[in-house]
Amino acid sequence: MKKHLLAASLVLSAITTFGAGYDINLEGLRQVAMGGTGTAWPWDASTIFYNPGGLARLKGIQAYASMSVIMPATAFSNQVNAGTQSSSELSKTRSFTPFNIYIGGPVQEGSRIALGLGVYTPAGAGLTWDNNWLGRYLVQSITLKAVSFQPTISYRISDFLSVGAGFVYTAGSLDLSQAMPVHSYLGPSYDDGQAQLHGNANGVGFNIGAHFKLSDDLQIGLTYRSQVNMSITGGAATFRVPSSLRDSFPNTHFDSQLPIPQVASIGVGYRINDLTLQLDLNYTGWNSFDSLRINFAQHTSVLQNEHMPRHYRNTLTPRIGANYKISKVVSIMAGAAYDPTPEPNGFVSPELPDADRIVLTCGISIKPIPRFTILAAFEATDAMKRAASYNYGGLSGTYKTEAATPGIGIYYNF
Repeated sequence: MKKHLLAASLVLSAITTFGAGYDINLEGLRQVAMGGTGTAWPWDASTIFYNPGGLARLKGIQAYASMSVIMPATAFSNQVNAGTQSSSELSKTRSFTPFNIYIGGPVQEGSRIALGLGVYTPAGAGLTWDNNWLGRYLVQSITLKAVSFQPTISYRISDFLSVGAGFVYTAGSLDLSQAMPVHSYLGPSYDDGQAQLHGNANGVGFNIGAHFKLSDDLQIGLTYRSQVNMSITGGAATFRVPSSLRDSFPNTHFDSQLPIPQVASIGVGYRINDLTLQLDLNYTGWNSFDSLRINFAQHTSVLQNEHMPRHYRNTLTPRIGANYKISKVVSIMAGAAYDPTPEPNGFVSPELPDADRIVLTCGISIKPIPRFTILAAFEATDAMKRAASYNYGGLSGTYKTEAATPGIGIYYNF
């Protein structure tokens, strides 16, 4: 019973497995529409996230706001290792709305110094299965939320080089429900017990970048976002069990620490007349997440601290994008990315199962009046069908995940 119950605690690791990374890469709409590229070309104030060194390249103070709607769906089937029970499941429809707000630019016209603040959403999604599905003892529902605050300073050393740095504070929360294999006289499937976990997390880090302007038509960017250790302190663990088992599963608190991995990026942007092409490479240090530890404030014979191996692998994600300026008013964008999963087989769990993903994007920008721009973007994510197992929880099956993400935003140059 202990193994089935405390496997629920593993869903805390989903805070770092969503979409092959805690960063959902929706922090700027033009960049989203261009395959997630944005390291080399400071298009707007969202460069605060993509490359702080580009902030000093803006022509003035800019205010930016955007919101996206993530609509994921995951299918699961198990026809081989389900014992006497086979299963075919589709997650319930849900939507999530990450947002971004930026304001910043040179402190005055012609200044080499720029200041800015970014408030962006590095994660904001979840998954809900039917309460009685095959993997209900691992997860029934999970919701993740996180918001980062990044005050930033940038300095244009010369026409060739500018640099920038930002302090990052991230706050988030996790909500999970999971069935427990404990029952009254009615028996299984009638009144499973349930575990509910809620925890608030926070952590700090930094974001630094350098922007190289080789010419008006050729630019290069380098960035490094540090690892952020998200600490959960005093999270609430609530158990609904038959009265005879309440002493074994008391409502209690838990602590844990979850790393948001470091990311190093290099980008190149090249403009040919009205066409701008971009290439980014993102290297993510997932090997920092080799295990998860859960420490409960209260222990019993079946409720003990847990140490679960994860053994994630570092990943390299290539991204390409294009922006074509049709006129002074309208530009169109398109892009693509190949995002490999850090999860090795044996560690693919049903909370937010991951696989290698193909990402296709497009978008448009419209400037109806001087200084004011409207952006729209669409991202389609197709995770490859993956037959995988979760050895710790004893579940094997085939997963298939797709997500559609439209977004809209605006910015104004003062």
